[in-house]
Amino acid sequence: MSKRILKKYLAELPKEALEEQVLDLYERFGPVKTYYDFVFNPKEEKLIHEAKAKIHNEYFPLKRRRPRARRSVAQKYIRHFRTLGMQEALITDLMWYNLETAQQFSASRNVPAAFYKSMLNSFTEAVQFTVHQSLLSEFRSRMEGVYAAVQHQQWLLREEFERVWETNLFEG
Repeated sequence: MSKRILKKYLAELPKEALEEQVLDLYERFGPVKTYYDFVFNPKEEKLIHEAKAKIHNEYFPLKRRRPRARRSVAQKYIRHFRTLGMQEALITDLMWYNLETAQQFSASRNVPAAFYKSMLNSFTEAVQFTVHQSLLSEFRSRMEGVYAAVQHQQWLLREEFERVWETNLFEG
């Protein structure tokens, strides 16, 4: 069904039928419930705090011995928060928190090459998102800190990190 046909169908429905359909969607589908729960009671700070705790637990677990250090955990939260329409500054904060936590982890551990490639992807996304959302002035010091740590810890792919940094912050 196209969006145009759906609009026409919804315009023809009486208000009570439309309300019934929305309530039915809310009860049947988790993503619809999640969306409406967020819209009417966002609790953005609480959601960010919970996400940061999960990310920290990936690298520095409390209940298990070995860290998992999966980038996908942070990416799942970032994608989810973007879908919900959370404030861009909070999403950006989470992106940089993920990188800062990964750097704390890599400073004390021997990590595989795939870790650096994964963090390069996160770094690229975070830089581009920060610049695109015009949040550079708010996050510049954290960005510089992450970039400096990449150089100081002598991460693999340093040249790629530098290219992302130079391309996004000093061109145009």
